[in-house]
Amino acid sequence: MSGANIAVVGATGAVGQVVLSILEQRNFPVGELRLLASKRSAGTRISVMGEELVVDEAMPDSFDGMDIVFFAAGGSTSQALAPEAAKRGAVVVDKSSAWRMDPTVPLVIPEINPDDIREHKGIISSPNCSTIVMLMALAPLHRANPIQRVIVDTYQSASGAGAQAVVELMQQTRDVLDHKVPSHSTFPATLAFNALPHVEDFGEDDYTTEEIKMENETRKIMHLPDLPVSATCVRVPVPISHSEAVHIEFANYMSPDEARDVLSEFPGVRVIDDIASKSYPLADYATGKDEIFVGRIRPDKAFHNGLSIWTVGDNLRKGAALNSVQIAEALLEQGLVSSNGNGR
Repeated sequence: MSGANIAVVGATGAVGQVVLSILEQRNFPVGELRLLASKRSAGTRISVMGEELVVDEAMPDSFDGMDIVFFAAGGSTSQALAPEAAKRGAVVVDKSSAWRMDPTVPLVIPEINPDDIREHKGIISSPNCSTIVMLMALAPLHRANPIQRVIVDTYQSASGAGAQAVVELMQQTRDVLDHKVPSHSTFPATLAFNALPHVEDFGEDDYTTEEIKMENETRKIMHLPDLPVSATCVRVPVPISHSEAVHIEFANYMSPDEARDVLSEFPGVRVIDDIASKSYPLADYATGKDEIFVGRIRPDKAFHNGLSIWTVGDNLRKGAALNSVQIAEALLEQGLVSSNGNGR
């Protein structure tokens, strides 16, 4: 079978599993496929592309002969092993936060800044899921009318904290309905029937690391280092798909109809915005779909030349796995990786 030699680190995790399904769904040209994970998950068998493959422990020599390596594991794993993969000639596409703000590592959403891919030195980073859900709407609007500032409030699903987080949410829900006291370990408090304004850890100026990521990643991807961005990230009891309320100030006036037209023409975005029929994006509708959905487009009453929008996307697909696969597809399309033999 001809194609690029592919390894997936974190193949047993939530994002790794979706990476494998998307490679198959999009008929990605795969030659050899290696499934890698922690020592604890080594030996697991996974059916993919009509074959049953055994998961191996991720080690430096696991990347010998690989063209593209997807990292769908934690930041510490990526920091330890991504340079090893790059050293052996592979191009790394990393979903963790480990390399996103490294000035030598491109941070890429292929619909928005595909040319940045060419600047890679062995590692390409995929943005935070909440950043992707927002920027898929902001980027086309900015091209039509320069953005001056952004305020965003997110409503993020449990799966953004990993597969175990969804299990915990379901158990908490059962416990509450059974009049039991729920326990929590993944979240800072009970998530079931609740909303937690605490995603990841608190850092600078009492903003969480998730909020800081959204602010910094937006500036890097859009090449707007001075853009004012303020985020409040909230975890809500939804299994999959992030929703976001985004308030945007533009350089010039833009009507809601103009914004709808711009967004409707942008690849990967779908507008659902008909208030008369109560039609707007919902998390359960977005789950399992590749597009980012935008609605509730209306004038913002606080910003001069402002609009408020509601945007929703599956955080495991476009927010994570799909974006990574699209980066790999762009590498092949731009001739930056061979489809047979070692990568760079």
